[in-house]
Formats: sequence, structure tokens, C-alpha cells
Amino acid sequence: MILAVLFANTDGNILIERFHGVPAEERLHWRSFLVKLGSENLKGAKNEELFVASHKSVYIVYTILGDVCIYVVGKDEYDELALGEVIFAITSAVKDVCKSPITERHFLDRYGKVCLCLDEIVWKGYLENTDKDRVGRLIKLRPPIEP
Repeated sequence: MILAVLFANTDGNILIERFHGVPAEERLHWRSFLVKLGSENLKGAKNEELFVASHKSVYIVYTILGDVCIYVVGKDEYDELALGEVIFAITSAVKDVCKSPITERHFLDRYGKVCLCLDEIVWKGYLENTDKDRVGRLIKLRPPIEP
């Protein structure tokens, strides 16, 4: 299961968060842990360079995209390889939605579309869609084209 997807700025402020199956009392711990992990490791990192960590028998894959840090936390069948695919789908969709160098401002200007993308990619803790063209059609509220 994908336990969490978080977007934060480079200062550590959470922009978007989605938790699945994580008790409310543990969410603060995860927020602070992920932001601290990113602040230590993402300084000077290249865009879309993937980092992997493990904590309490779960896997964490995270990256930076412009001014936005993206964290994906999973367990069980969502190991570091599966989470790499999840984060690739998310970064592709965010790049398509923002259509310019991704700054915090561009990201927040397109907040609604980013949330729709995230909901189409990860649904109730499971990877739903990875094809960026299909996600793009779904966020425009058009029916998907079947091959």
C-alpha cells in the first residue's frame, strides 16, 4: 500500500499531502521525518534524481522537481522499485500540468489540477494510472479512450 504522498517546498512547508491507512497520531511524525530527510539530502540534488530510504519497515522514495520536493512512502508490495514508478508518474503529470520551470508559485497556481492528477494516479493507497496522457484526459473530465 502507498501510505503517503507529500509535496513540500524547499523550506519544508507542506504543499499537498495524502495519507492512506496512516493513523492521525502518526501523521505529524511522518511529516517532520520526511521534511527533515529531504532537507538533509536534497540540497544540491538534480531535478528528478531519485533518493531511497527505509524507515520502520517501509520504503521512501523522494526527489526534487524545481522548487518542489516530492515524497512517496509505501510498504508491502510497494517497495523502492514500485515507488520509483509511482514517483515517475507523479513527476510526469506535474511537469505536464505546470508546463514551465516548476516554481512554488507555478505549482500553487495549478494546485487544483495537481490534486486531480494525484487522485488519478494514486487512489486509496494503490497505483491507479501511470500513463500521463490518460491522466491528462481524466483531469479534463473527458472519458478515457480505450485502445
